Amino acid sequence: MGIKVDDEKLLFHIQGKNTSYVMQVIRDGYLAHLYWGKKINKYRGSNKIIFIDRGFSPNPNDKDRTFSLDTVPQEYQAFGNGDFRIPAYQIRLNNGSRISDLRYKSHKLYKGKPKLKGLPATYVKDCEESETLEILMEDEVIGLLVTLTYTLFKDLDVITRSVKFTNQGQESLRLTRALSMSVDFRDDDFEMISLYGAHNNEKNIERRKIVSGIQLIDSSRGTSSAQQAPFLALVRKDTNEDSGEVYGFNLVYSGNFTAQVQVDPYKNTRVSMGINPFDFSWLLEINESFQTPEVVMVYSQNGIGEMSRIYHKLYSQNLCRGDFKNKVRPILINNWEATYFDFDEKKIKSIAKEGIELGIELFVLDDGWFGKRDDDNSSLGDWVVDKRKLPNGLEKLANTITSTGMEFGIWFEPEMISVNSDLYRQHPDWCIHVPNRPYTLGRNQLVLDLSRDDVCDYIVKSVSNILSNAPITYVKWDMNRNITDVGSELLPYERQEETSHRYILGLYKVMDYLVDRFPRVLFESCSSGGGRFDAGMLYYMPQTWTSDNTDAICRTKIQYGTSLIYPAITMGSHVSTVPNHQVGRITHLDTRGHVAMAGNLGYELDLTKLTKEEKQVIKEQVKLYKEIRETIQFGELYRIFNPFDGNEAAWNFISKDKSEFIATYVKVLSLPGAPIRTIKFKGLNLDYDYKDVSTGEIFGGDELMNVGITIPRIKQDFQSIQWRFKKI
Repeated sequence: MGIKVDDEKLLFHIQGKNTSYVMQVIRDGYLAHLYWGKKINKYRGSNKIIFIDRGFSPNPNDKDRTFSLDTVPQEYQAFGNGDFRIPAYQIRLNNGSRISDLRYKSHKLYKGKPKLKGLPATYVKDCEESETLEILMEDEVIGLLVTLTYTLFKDLDVITRSVKFTNQGQESLRLTRALSMSVDFRDDDFEMISLYGAHNNEKNIERRKIVSGIQLIDSSRGTSSAQQAPFLALVRKDTNEDSGEVYGFNLVYSGNFTAQVQVDPYKNTRVSMGINPFDFSWLLEINESFQTPEVVMVYSQNGIGEMSRIYHKLYSQNLCRGDFKNKVRPILINNWEATYFDFDEKKIKSIAKEGIELGIELFVLDDGWFGKRDDDNSSLGDWVVDKRKLPNGLEKLANTITSTGMEFGIWFEPEMISVNSDLYRQHPDWCIHVPNRPYTLGRNQLVLDLSRDDVCDYIVKSVSNILSNAPITYVKWDMNRNITDVGSELLPYERQEETSHRYILGLYKVMDYLVDRFPRVLFESCSSGGGRFDAGMLYYMPQTWTSDNTDAICRTKIQYGTSLIYPAITMGSHVSTVPNHQVGRITHLDTRGHVAMAGNLGYELDLTKLTKEEKQVIKEQVKLYKEIRETIQFGELYRIFNPFDGNEAAWNFISKDKSEFIATYVKVLSLPGAPIRTIKFKGLNLDYDYKDVSTGEIFGGDELMNVGITIPRIKQDFQSIQWRFKKI
């Protein structure tokens, strides 16, 4: 197991725990893709590439009409050398030429994994965990060097890929397309899984058969977006949750992206992913380099569930960082849906006081504490405490709350600026804009230009000032609009198409500084909910507010879809009031609690308005979650019933040592004549006996997995059942 190189044949075999990935330098120095799938001990070339004269497919060598890049499975494709499929990269020279041609130059193999300059990426704690292969390709005509980097995580079926471009030519050149990876399969017997959505409706699962031509998902909104996630998977048609082949692709990036599948006339399938080439270019001066983000590629031979658990393990241990990576996450109360902008110090203290009595561990002060922020029309950028609402200041309020044993957190939206703000009046040029054009407003706000160092410095200074002067241990970092009017006042005209990527690089630089300076602060990412729930943000902020939609029934789908890639410990999930503020649904408090416990539990309602009975239910929920959260946050997730397929959802978490598991079943609508069903749990130890904590009944792990347990009959809409079993 590891990366094996045949230097004589220039054959590269990346061999993981259960997978093999094979490439070879073939004639004229082109790098061909030969195989990716189930692990093989030694590759001997049984699936030889057969070269055929395809008539009008061009030939780089006029003496051999059978060899054409139009049909060769390649690792990283250029434009203009006979391959008419979508290329992995494109360049433009000063003379207008867009043609490039990469040939093998050299390679090197080493233990460990390199960092990507200025970008988030997976990492290793010990160089023995991984091996890295770098293959250097060259376009001799223009002096362009392209480094293809492959890292194998030895104990997981994970290969990460990224690309670095270096200009060693005699003149500057412009990158107009710079994807992070591409891979060619020699068949089209696949279905494609992607995650689509909208605000309040994130991470819906879509599965469709791929067809001839291009199937593309992307974002050009300045963020990874709620509309499409930077993820896709190819699966065989018989693949389900527990069996079948899966090829997963996830981009570690928070900005504009593209991910596409192209099927050519000969039934070959090309998958590529990276920065969206729409409205992108990068001027590469002589001796300069450009680094692409990383793509995490996962292979599973045991279904979609195994793919998810591989991503979960990798992202929990090799992407998330900091003090909170291996710490249980606190149960919080957030005042947003309780008060919105209408609060004062007395109201905040009263909610916190109720939270303490219920066992809640963290109070989070949301939007409205700064400037003159009585609605969403003003004050973003003015991170100064509003003494009308908090006359004794933020530090006094935080100290009062923390003196009771509860922690204190706060909401920011540092990337934004209101036109009605002191900051805008002082620096109207600091927003992203195009001169002489009117602004396009979103939520009555503009976006600060994080491609500028002075803007980044201001954000760091203003956020640091608040965090340094009050005992704050949690930050909800929001971003409530997508980016329009894309342009930067400081960039020259020839670099304006770099604005979107430079914005993301500026954001990463800001976050790198802040999380390093405040290691005891738990940062939670938010973008109108899940609008920027991506692997890039998790590198800096180990959890994300999954959706602004807090309705439990909607959340069964949103959290189910999110779990395809991201572990429960990264998902913020709250119990809110009824009727729900987003959809108006009335759902039982038990159901709201059961669904919220599938992530990092929190509450978002006015605790002072609850009945005595409701407070008792919440007190019991909080007590239970404290007992089981290690299993949920650090255990393994197994999905059982898919809410996208029917009227119910179910899942179970099991602890690492398989000594405890928590299972949840949710029924949407009560139906007449509904059958009596069983639920078969997953991931248990077949040889263990497990005791139902509620009933005292004992069953073997094999019985619970293979026979299942009867689901009690439910005669109401929006009801749920939760089981807790412990090994005896």
